[in-house]
Amino acid sequence: MLLALTIFGAAVISPPAHRNQPRTPPTAPLTAIAARTRQAPVLDGRNDDVIWRSAPKFSDFRQFAPHVDTDPSVKTEFQAAYDEHNLYVFVRMYDPHPDSIMHALSRRDVRGPSDQIKLIIDSYDDKRSGYEFAVNPDGVKRDYAISNDSQEDDSWNGIWDVATRVDSLGWTAEFRIPLSQLRYARLQQHTFGFGVWRDVERYAERDSWPLYSPTRNGLVSQLGRLTGITGITTAQRLEVTPYAVTKNVERTTPNARFGRAQQMSAGGDLKFGITPNITLDATVNPDFGQVEADPAVLNLSAFETFFAERRPFFVEGTGLYQFQLNCYIVVDCSTNEGLFYSRRIGRSPALRNLYGDDGTPTSTAIAAATKLTGRTQQGLSFGLLDAATEKMEGVNSRTVEPRANYAVLRGQQDLRGGEAGVSIIATAVNRALDSWSTPYLHNAAYTTGATFRNRFHNSEYEIAGQLAASEVLGSASAIDSTQRSPVHYYQQPGDKLAEDPTRTSLAGHSEQLKFGKYGGGVTRFESSLLRQSAGFEVNDLGYLRRADILDWSTWAALTFQNARSIYRWAQVNGNHWEQWNTSGTRLENALNFNGHMGLNNNWDVHLGSTFAHLTPSYCDRCTRGGPVMRQSVGIYPWGGVNTDRRRTVSGGMWFNLNYGDEGRTRGRSISPYVNVIVSTRLQANLGTNLSWGHDNTQWFG
Repeated sequence: MLLALTIFGAAVISPPAHRNQPRTPPTAPLTAIAARTRQAPVLDGRNDDVIWRSAPKFSDFRQFAPHVDTDPSVKTEFQAAYDEHNLYVFVRMYDPHPDSIMHALSRRDVRGPSDQIKLIIDSYDDKRSGYEFAVNPDGVKRDYAISNDSQEDDSWNGIWDVATRVDSLGWTAEFRIPLSQLRYARLQQHTFGFGVWRDVERYAERDSWPLYSPTRNGLVSQLGRLTGITGITTAQRLEVTPYAVTKNVERTTPNARFGRAQQMSAGGDLKFGITPNITLDATVNPDFGQVEADPAVLNLSAFETFFAERRPFFVEGTGLYQFQLNCYIVVDCSTNEGLFYSRRIGRSPALRNLYGDDGTPTSTAIAAATKLTGRTQQGLSFGLLDAATEKMEGVNSRTVEPRANYAVLRGQQDLRGGEAGVSIIATAVNRALDSWSTPYLHNAAYTTGATFRNRFHNSEYEIAGQLAASEVLGSASAIDSTQRSPVHYYQQPGDKLAEDPTRTSLAGHSEQLKFGKYGGGVTRFESSLLRQSAGFEVNDLGYLRRADILDWSTWAALTFQNARSIYRWAQVNGNHWEQWNTSGTRLENALNFNGHMGLNNNWDVHLGSTFAHLTPSYCDRCTRGGPVMRQSVGIYPWGGVNTDRRRTVSGGMWFNLNYGDEGRTRGRSISPYVNVIVSTRLQANLGTNLSWGHDNTQWFG
C-alpha cells in the first residue's frame, strides 16, 4: 500500500501540459455595472428587452478547471440590471455545437451530468457570506446559502425565478432575483460581491468571472464587484406562508375505527424585513412534514443519530447560529457537533417510550418562535432566537414532554475586511417540570462560547480558537442519568472520574486551538489541539457525541489543481491523530495516507490506508460504561474507482480491507455500482455491497 501511494504521488508531479500561459492576475477585483431599468424584462430567456439592448456586457471569463487561469474554450458574457424590487441577470453561453450541450432533468438542488451557470452574490459585501443561484439548460434550479467564506448550505431554498433557452448560438439563462431574498446594509449606493461560474460538462471545464483560484483560501472573498446599484434601501419584505396538513395515523387504541385516525394541523411562517439588513422571522406550529420524512435508521451504536434540519424557519440563517465543536480537517467536521442543534426544538417527546403509546404525538408542538437577525455597517452580525414549546401528554395524561423555552443569542464581528473575526454565543433551555418529568429531564441547561480567527500572509495561513462552557441543572436522578449516559460514562471503573448520584448540577468546558495553511502553492497543513472535560454537556439544545477527550490531530497535503499530462487534478494527504481521555488513558495513535486523482478521461481513482492503535490503546466506549478494552494494531486499506458519469453507462467500485487483533480479526468488502442515463429525464442506479469478515473479539461477562 505504501509503495502504491508512493507511485501515486510521483505521478502528480509530471510536467505540466498547459494550452496557454496564465496571465498576470489583476491587482484589483473585476467590476461589473448594473443598469437601472424602469421596465422589468420579460423572463423568457431572450435578450430582446429594452434593458438588455443597453446594459453593458461583461465577458472577461477565465478557466479554473481543468486548467487554472487559461482562456475558456467557449465564450460567456453577462449583463446585470435592477429595479426597486429585483436584480436581473442575463447570461449568454456561446457554444459552436448547441446539439452537444449536456442536459439532465432532476429534482431541485440535485446536480446532474449537465452544463450549468451559477451566480454568486455577496450582498453584504462582507467577503464572508452570500448566496448561490444555479440553473442548467433544462431549468433545474440549485441554490445555497454561504457562510464563513466557503461553507455551502443546500437546505436554503430561496424564492427566485429563471428562464433558460437553447438556440443556434448556445444557450441562455435570464435570472430574476427578488431583493427581498438578499440581505444588504441601509445605504444609498450599494456594491455587491458578485461572480458568475459556467460549467461546460462535455469538456469537464469550469470558467468564472472573475477568476476563481482553487489554490486560494475561501470562495466569497474571491468575488468581483457589482456596482451601480442605488436607491433600493426602501425595499420592504413581508412574506406569509400558511400551511395545513392532514394525515392518516395507524393506532392500536380501541377508539380508532379500522385502526386508523385522522389528524389535522395548521400553522404558518412569517418573515418581515424591518430594514434591508434586519429581518424578523416568526412561526406558529411549524410544518413538520419534512421532519417526519426523515430516512429510517437502524442505530445499534451508543451515539445519537444526527438529522438535518428542513423546517424553513430554522433553515434560514443556519450559518450565523452555527457554533461547531470537534471541527478540524482530519475528521472533515463531519460529526455535525455544536452548541446549537435546531432539531432539539420540537423534538420527539423525550418520555414517549416511557409514558406514551401509538397515539402519542411523534413531535412536540411549537407554540411560537421568533428570530431576529441582522448585520450592521460595521461588520457586526447578530441573531436572537426564542421558541416556546407546549406540554405534551401520553397515557393517562402523563407528561411525555414538559412545556419549555429555548433561547439562543449569537454575535459575530468581522475585522480587517473579513480576514479576522471574533464571535460569541449563549444558549438557554428552561423547562416547567412536574412529578412525571422531574426524575428524567434537566429543568435548566446553559451554554456559552467564544471564538476568534485570523488570516494572514495573503490569506494563506489562519489561526483560530474557541472556548465553550456548559452547565445543566436538575434532580439528582436526572443528573445521575446524564453522568451515566454514553456522552460521559462517569461510572466506568478504573478512571479518575467519580460518579456522584447526589449531585444536582453538572458543569464542563471545551477548548480548541488550530493553525494551518489553507491556500497558496501546492502545500497544505493543519494542526489542531482539542480538549473537552468529562462534564461538558450540551445536548439539551446542542449536539455532542462524547465528552471527556483530549485530541491532537495533524493533516498535511499536496494539492494539484492544474491539469497535467495524465490528470485533471490530484491530491495526496497524510494524517496523524492521537487521543486520550481526561484520565490519561490513550484511546488512539493512528496514521492515514490517501491519494485521489481525476484522470483526463474523467475517471477518478482513490487509494488509501489507515494504521490504527500504533501504540497501546484502549476503547473506553466499547463496553458502554464497563472497563476499557485493549485495542490491537489495525490496518485498514481502501480504494475506489469511478468512470465518466457523463456516459450513457457509467459505474464504479469501492473496496475495503481490515486486519486486526494480530491477524485473527479480518474482513473485506466490495461495493460495485452502475448508473444508466436512459434519457435526459430518466436515470437508473443499481448497486450492491458484498462483505466477508471474521471477528475474533469476544465478550466475557
